[in-house]
Amino acid sequence: MFHVFPSYRFASLVLAALLGFASVSVAAEPREIDWLELMPAEDLALLENMPEVEHEGDGPAILPDEIMTGRVVPEMGDVEGRIPGFVVPLKTTNDMKILEFFLVPYYGACIHVPPPPPNQIIHVKYKEGFYLEALYDPVWIEGTLVIERTENEIGTSSYSMEARSVTPYTE
Repeated sequence: MFHVFPSYRFASLVLAALLGFASVSVAAEPREIDWLELMPAEDLALLENMPEVEHEGDGPAILPDEIMTGRVVPEMGDVEGRIPGFVVPLKTTNDMKILEFFLVPYYGACIHVPPPPPNQIIHVKYKEGFYLEALYDPVWIEGTLVIERTENEIGTSSYSMEARSVTPYTE
């Protein structure tokens, strides 16, 4: 019995060390943010209970006013992570390098009416800038998500991010 305890203790130390290394490598990977995490429960409930959208008539489908208020999820403020989406350019250089944009969850959002709810738009600034082959090419952005409202003629966002990186989307 006496000899089992020291080997058990050694095994425990090795396991603790391995778990410590594993948590370090996991922490190095940025958290992946899901778009639905940015919507409060009451907004998700509104979306889930919306009637079927009719595509007849002259005007575009309109989302309920309650969902367009831009309510946020307070716990998502100051979250470090990365999120995929599509770019709606707001500020470019003369050679079309994108410096500032709205990130949206689906292609064509904000370009076609109606725009997504403000809590489904992230205002992104990227000092380094980047080029995009086509607006339908999705990207990953990485940085710190901040609760901050931005309004302009293209749309309104409830969140913002100073991007550390913008890279082509890959699964």
